[in-house]
Amino acid sequence: MKIAAWNVNSILARLPTALKVFEEVNADVWCLQEIKCEDARFPRFEIEAMGFNVETYGQKSYNGVAILSKHRIEEFVRGVPGLEHEQARYIEAVIAAPGGPVRVASIYAPNGNPIGTEKFQFKLAFMEALQAHLRELLKQEERFVIAGDYNVIPREIDCHNPAVWTGDALFQPETRGAYRALQNLGLADAYMQTDGAAHKYTFWDYQAGAWQKDHGIRIDHLLLSPQAADRLENVEIFKKARGMEKASDHVPIVATFG
Repeated sequence: MKIAAWNVNSILARLPTALKVFEEVNADVWCLQEIKCEDARFPRFEIEAMGFNVETYGQKSYNGVAILSKHRIEEFVRGVPGLEHEQARYIEAVIAAPGGPVRVASIYAPNGNPIGTEKFQFKLAFMEALQAHLRELLKQEERFVIAGDYNVIPREIDCHNPAVWTGDALFQPETRGAYRALQNLGLADAYMQTDGAAHKYTFWDYQAGAWQKDHGIRIDHLLLSPQAADRLENVEIFKKARGMEKASDHVPIVATFG
């Protein structure tokens, strides 16, 4: 079973490219971020024609998350429980997979810039609410995967040049500490479990030739419950997607489970 996370950066603007990526990666479940459209405008017809069931939590022009699954989607939740705001940043569902049910969530954590503003405080509040929710999920002792754009650079070697990011919310000690707090609950970072190599990225900015120079950052992650981590076989960063026509500035990260 393959579960992929991808910040698509507007599903409507990049639909032909997205459909090609869906076909080539051939994941069972996609956790999408920044769909940037309301639920009614999501291109269900084209995506359902590929054999996916679809659940979305969208909003006009900004944010928005979705789950696509080749297996039946059961109970689902929109929004991080306990966190009240008007931004579509979290959707969670149970997938009726052949190997047994697995809970998945698509997460688009706040960027948090600029530091010292309420945007950064909201980023930390979001991560705190997420931590409380995942602590409760762990009590159920089930397989779950929380996948998406966390807007966190966990280590210095997860960016080309740490000096460039010292003033950015993605690299602040509080931000990185909030991500470590999730791992300290007992969750595994799928990439770190299977690879962990330095300077492998999931995002390259559109500016300053970042893609051509390979000046990227790793900010898209899959966090796994112990039950999911036990069945993890491989993680691939589908870097090819960044070089495609009308590419997102993010690429999919894909985990394979046995």
